Amino acid sequence: MTHGLEDPAFGRGFSLAARRYVRPVGLLAPGEAAPGLVASGDALPLAGGPHHFLAVELLWRADDNTRRALTLPLAAARAAARRHGNDLSSWLEEKLAVLSRPRAALTGLKDWRPLVMGVVNVTPDSFSDGGRFLDPATAIAQGRALAAAGADILDIGGESTRPGADPVPPDEEMRRVLPVLEGLRGVAPLSLDSRRAAVMRAGLAVGASLLNDVTALTGDPGSLTVARETGVPVVLMHARGEPKTMQQDPRYDDAALDIYDYLEARLAACAAAGIAPGRLIADPGIGFGQTLDHVRTVLRDLSLFHGLGVPLLVGLSRKAFIGRVSGGAKADARLPGSLAGALWCWRNGVQILRVHDVGETRQALAVWQAAADFASSPALF
Repeated sequence: MTHGLEDPAFGRGFSLAARRYVRPVGLLAPGEAAPGLVASGDALPLAGGPHHFLAVELLWRADDNTRRALTLPLAAARAAARRHGNDLSSWLEEKLAVLSRPRAALTGLKDWRPLVMGVVNVTPDSFSDGGRFLDPATAIAQGRALAAAGADILDIGGESTRPGADPVPPDEEMRRVLPVLEGLRGVAPLSLDSRRAAVMRAGLAVGASLLNDVTALTGDPGSLTVARETGVPVVLMHARGEPKTMQQDPRYDDAALDIYDYLEARLAACAAAGIAPGRLIADPGIGFGQTLDHVRTVLRDLSLFHGLGVPLLVGLSRKAFIGRVSGGAKADARLPGSLAGALWCWRNGVQILRVHDVGETRQALAVWQAAADFASSPALF
């Protein structure tokens, strides 16, 4: 039965039948969480990591599909849910448990430090480098350089998925990526950026240990089988439509909530196919079928995606929205914006950052953490 809450804290328009979400807010970065808050339960760990959150934004879709929201400190949110009854209280406690539990230690994800995934595009038409690494020897040298600069993972792709890109036949994609994967075997954990089952199998056979699929295992009928049978971690990314057409008037009822729903459904589909949730990573797909306003909404609500219960990967390095908000900078001049975006993602607890500029990103993260560590250390005098 649909009925509104009597508790005025929730306002009008809320019903237990509504689609509901919890976004952690009041985030405290490593070094900012006061021990007393943590001990008292007034702050919970975010995804089992060093970030904590003090409050939650309770979100729901009203009957007209518009977003309604209420932000409350943790204790107040719990009390309001209890006043309404066991159904809402149990739901909230379950969501808080998902938000705070540790994530699977995939590809080295073990401590506070975010993983940095370095991008190697073995393509003639990628937006960021325009074919600089199409030659296998050059791509291998670039991968080694990124690993030396601190990349935890190298992401190797042989098909551009930039807006407007044409698809590449599987044979050509394999011709591009397989020599690079072989040449980089043992240099760093290798991710294969592909949406085709045949390419996935071939790449895993020569050294890849992670799959990064922009279609979230929907682009090829055999990709779910490959993921299940091989047992490797998989990045499920949201994208709207094909690269060729995805930027042609993309529309959402609510960009962040719609993308969340899509990723939640893909996680469920993978579980139903026999792929353990502990092997999955979610990526909201910044710029893949999104206008600038959509990107802003997703970045504003980034912490929402921790509610999926899996590690998060975000790739916004050098993307077009950076140019749009900063005076039209071209892709090779978007490093400052890329670093700002990486820090925003880390501030929101994102565990894996997919970037082109590994050394620069590592430096920015190191300075951030050094400042946080200093700010939280006991006074010297």
